[in-house]
Amino acid sequence: MNIYKVNDIAELIKDNSYVGRGIVIGKTPDAKHAVCAYFIMGRSNNSRNRVFTMRNGELFTEPFDPSLVEDPSLIIYAAVRQKDNNLIVTNGDQTDTIYDGLCEGKSFVGSLESREFEPDAPNFTPRISGMLTFKDGNFSYQMSILKSLDSEGSDCARYGFSYPSKAGLGHFIHTYVCDGNPIPTFQGEPERVEIENDINDFTDKLWTALDSDNKISLFVRYVDLSTGENTDRIINKNK
Repeated sequence: MNIYKVNDIAELIKDNSYVGRGIVIGKTPDAKHAVCAYFIMGRSNNSRNRVFTMRNGELFTEPFDPSLVEDPSLIIYAAVRQKDNNLIVTNGDQTDTIYDGLCEGKSFVGSLESREFEPDAPNFTPRISGMLTFKDGNFSYQMSILKSLDSEGSDCARYGFSYPSKAGLGHFIHTYVCDGNPIPTFQGEPERVEIENDINDFTDKLWTALDSDNKISLFVRYVDLSTGENTDRIINKNK
């Protein structure tokens, strides 16, 4: 078994009907760009009634048809925000928790101490988060997952991961292992995945591999490490 294998992300998700929400962070093989990606999937009409929108460089989930929103509490949030040299990406309103924590001088992990998994029994969907920290033309990144300690949701297990950026290497964390009832939550460390040099190639690879029935939206950002310039791609199933 090669524990250091770097996987083709399309191979990890193409036959999995429901990996839920996912975050990818890494560096392009040519070492020129930092990369982050976030996608959402959904099974219910409430979850599927969403699109990604950009406002002032920040990414938000919004209802596609506001008249059909049943419960906005877990589906409408800021997914990507920038605080100084830190780029935050999460699957819920803990984006704001991390942002506010950084403003108060807290660390990424410390900011999340006040949060736990989502209150959506029996699934207890994990909160997944990532943060890229840029310095001197390079970056490092952290990832976190907060998930239920047991099937009753009695307490929260907290896992944090910290990585130096390496050319061609990315890490992928998602909320679920696969579909189910209840849906089994992600297990183990973030998966090692290949990153593409070209943003269009990487975006197309991710979107094509996601299950056609359950995928909703995808966001990909490439950050030029020499200039700090952002290049973004958004795909929404609802148009």
